[in-house]
Amino acid sequence: MQRIYFLKGLDCPHCSAKIENDAGKIDGISLSRVNLMEQTLTLDSDKFLNSIDDEVEKIVHKYEPDVEVSIYDSSAHSHSHGAHTHGEESRSEDEEDLKPRIIRIAIGAVIYGAAVVSSKFINNIYFEIISLAAAFLILGGDVLLRAVKNILRGQVFDENFLMSVSSIGAFCIGSYTEAVAVMLLYQLGELFQDMAVGKSRKSIASLMDIRPDSANVIRDGKVVTVSPEDVKIGETIIVKPGEKVPLDGFVIEGKTMLDTMALTGESVPRSANVGDEALSGCINETGVIKIEVTKSFSESTVSKILSLIQNASSKKAPSENFITKFARYYTPVVVILAALIAVIFPLTIGGGFVKWVRQAFVFLVISCPCALVISIPLSFFGGIGSAARNGILVKGSNYLEALSKLDTLVLDKTGTLTEGVFAVREVLPAKDFSENDVLFASAYAESYSNHPIAQSIKSHFGEKINESIISDYTEISGKGISVKINGSEILAGNMRLMDEFNIKCEKCDKAGTVIYVASDGKYIGCIVISDKIKKDSASALENLRKMGVDNIIMLTGDNEKTASSVAEKLKIKKYFASLLPQDKVAKFEEIVSGKKTNGTTAFVGDGINDAPTLARADIGIAMGALGSDAAIEAADVVLMTDEVSLIAKAVKTAKYTKRIVTQNIVMSLGIKLLFLILGIFGIATMWEAIFSDVGVMMLAVLNSMRVLKK
Repeated sequence: MQRIYFLKGLDCPHCSAKIENDAGKIDGISLSRVNLMEQTLTLDSDKFLNSIDDEVEKIVHKYEPDVEVSIYDSSAHSHSHGAHTHGEESRSEDEEDLKPRIIRIAIGAVIYGAAVVSSKFINNIYFEIISLAAAFLILGGDVLLRAVKNILRGQVFDENFLMSVSSIGAFCIGSYTEAVAVMLLYQLGELFQDMAVGKSRKSIASLMDIRPDSANVIRDGKVVTVSPEDVKIGETIIVKPGEKVPLDGFVIEGKTMLDTMALTGESVPRSANVGDEALSGCINETGVIKIEVTKSFSESTVSKILSLIQNASSKKAPSENFITKFARYYTPVVVILAALIAVIFPLTIGGGFVKWVRQAFVFLVISCPCALVISIPLSFFGGIGSAARNGILVKGSNYLEALSKLDTLVLDKTGTLTEGVFAVREVLPAKDFSENDVLFASAYAESYSNHPIAQSIKSHFGEKINESIISDYTEISGKGISVKINGSEILAGNMRLMDEFNIKCEKCDKAGTVIYVASDGKYIGCIVISDKIKKDSASALENLRKMGVDNIIMLTGDNEKTASSVAEKLKIKKYFASLLPQDKVAKFEEIVSGKKTNGTTAFVGDGINDAPTLARADIGIAMGALGSDAAIEAADVVLMTDEVSLIAKAVKTAKYTKRIVTQNIVMSLGIKLLFLILGIFGIATMWEAIFSDVGVMMLAVLNSMRVLKK
C-alpha cells in the first residue's frame, strides 16, 4: 500500500532528507521518499497506513514546525490534477510566504544597523544592548524557538541548536554585534536557499504545463467536454487550434501543425495529417483535427512524462546521501570539541576560562554545516530542471551524478546514430537491362510486404502497383520473395536466394542492404538500400570525446560492410555487426565485464528492441523515446527527441552540476577546516567565524543557482 502526504511549505533540502530518513524507520514502512519539488512524502508498506498519520506529523514538525501536513490521496479522481494544482498553489504560496520573512529580516537589519551606527555617536551601553537584543529576537526568535522544541523532542544536535548556542554565547561574552550578525546573515542565507529552491521548483514545474485540463470527445453525435481521464480507448476527440492534445492517438480527419516544444524541446512544429500519430501534450497550432484515442490518460505520453518530472528529485545521488550522513555525525562531534576547548584548554594551555569559552563559541559558529547540507541537494535539483528544459528527462540525481562519470558509451546504430529510415541509394542494372526494369520487378515483388526495405523500394518506384498482374506470391524465409508478374517468374532477395535458384551474378560490395533481382532465371540487377547517418551524429560524438567519453562502441544488426562504413564516417574505432536483439545484451555484458576503468557505462537505444540492454546498463539512455512505454520504463535517462546531440548535452549538464557540487564541497570544507584550526588556537574571532559559516553558506547557495542558468 502507498500513502502520500502533502507537506505545505517544505523548502529545506536538509530537513527533507531528515524527514525521509525518520519516516522510513516507522514500523512497517518499506520505502520512504520526499519529493521537494512536489512537497510530498510518499510511504510504501504492506499494511494499512492510516494509523501512522499522527506519527508522520510528529516527524515532520520535529524538523519543520511550520509545515502543514495533509493527506494527498493518490487514489482519488482529483489526484490526476493534484500535481498540477499543488504545483500552482505552492508556487504562489512560495512567493507569498517570502514577503513576511523579507519584511522581518529588513526590520531586524534596520534596528541592527541603527544600533551599530548609534554606538558611534551615543555612548550608552544600555541603549546598544537593548537595540541589539531586539534585533536579535526579531531575526533569531524562530531559530531559538525551533532549537528549544527540538531539544524537548530529543533532537539536540542540529543547525538550530548550533546557531542558538553560539549566538547566545556570543551575547554572554559581550560580542553583541557579532551575535546579531550571525542571525542576520543566517536568515539571509536561509532566504537565499528558499528563493533558490522556489526558482528550481518553478523551473521544473513549468514543464508540468503540458498537462491538458479537458478533452472534447464525440459521443452520440455531440461534442462533450470531459476530463481526459474519462475518455476511453477507441473514442474520437476533437482538438481545435490553440488547444493541447489531451490523449495519444492517430489523426483520422484534418491536418495541422503540432507544436511539440513542451515535450521535445524542438522549436519547429511538426505536420500532422491523416494516419499520423498525435501525442498528448502537443499544442495544435493551425487546423481542427479528429483523433482516435489509442491510450488511456494514465498510460499516455503526457502522464508518463509528468510522472518522471514529479519523481525526479526522489532518487538521491551518492553525494547527497553522504552529506546527510556526514552532518548526522559531524554536528555532535564539533559540539563535544567545543566543550573540550572551553573546559580543557584553560586548564592545560592557560589564558583563562573567558578567553576559551569565547573561542568555543567561535568554534561552534564555524562548524555549522549549513553550506553543505543546503547547496548540494539544491545543485542536483537545479541540474535535473536544467536538463528537463532541454528535453532530457533524468529519473533522479543519482543518474545525473553517474552520467557525470561516464567514460564508456555503447550505442545502437539504427534509429540512434542513423535516421532509421531506409532509402534506395543506388540501382545497378545488369548488362542489357535498365534501372526501370530492376525497379519495376523489385517493386512488384515487394508489393505485399510492409517491411521498411520493401516500403523504400516501392516509394522509390513511385508508380501505382497493378495487383491484377501478380500471381503465385511466395515468401522464402530468410532469403527473399518469388512471384509471377505477367507470367514471368521474378526473384528478389539476398545472395542466398540467387544461389538457391542457381542464378549467376556477381556479389555487390556496396555498403548497405543489397536486393538482387532476377527474371525468368536471368539476373537483371540489384538495388542498394541503406540508412542515412543523422546530421548531428558526428559532431555529437566528437563533443563527447572532448568531454572524456573516449570509449565509444557501436552495436548493430547490419552486416559487416554497412557497420564498417558507418563506423568509419563517425570515427568509431570499435563496433560489432550482425547482432540479433538478444545478442546485444550478451555483447553489452561482455563489454562491461571487460572494462578496466572505474567510470560508468551507458547504453543508448531507440527504445523499441533495446529495453533489456537499457535496463542492464549503469545508465540506460532512451533516444527519441517519445511515446515508447518500454523505453520510458527501462531507461534512466529519456531523450525526448532523436537528436544525438542531446546525449552530449546531457553529459555536459551532468558534469557541470557535479562540478558545482564539488566546488561547494571543497570550498565549504576547506574554509571551515582552516577556520576551525584557527579557532582551536584562539586566532579566529567571531567575525571570521560568521564568514566561515553563514558567509560560505550564502556563497555556496549562490554558486548552486548557476546550474539553473545552463
